[in-house]
Amino acid sequence: MASKKVWFNNKLSLSKQVIAMEKLFPSFEVSWKKNTVIWTGNLKPTEMSATYTIQISYSLDMKKPEIIVLSPKLKRREDEAIPHIYPEEKLCLFQPRKKEWTKETFIADTIVPWTSLWLYYYEMWHATGAWLGGGEHFRPKKKRRELSEESAVN
Repeated sequence: MASKKVWFNNKLSLSKQVIAMEKLFPSFEVSWKKNTVIWTGNLKPTEMSATYTIQISYSLDMKKPEIIVLSPKLKRREDEAIPHIYPEEKLCLFQPRKKEWTKETFIADTIVPWTSLWLYYYEMWHATGAWLGGGEHFRPKKKRRELSEESAVN
């Protein structure tokens, strides 16, 4: 008898992600666009913070969830670019290469609390000028290449 290979997929199903979000964040609205689940809800990092409306988009085809702040609109600090943000103002919450979040991880347990913490550090950055959340600042590939070339010249 020929043996059959059994492949296990450790990714959490979208339905499990939705159920977990409903349990921990029942006020978040859920909608679907094709095979992508989209949660929209409010976060208030501290009692003195603004209330932020965020959107989290995720599908099993994506490498990681995408998080944006819908309101209030994120603002630069004087001439400084907003730290820890990807193009299209998607929040940079973790380092994907270090596998700080994987498809086996619940969004409700990680992404939502990390988003609230990011918003807290964003407010502190506006107040102090320093990003107190640690991590590595995202730089577009073009800028990284230019910096490498500058270092080689110097």
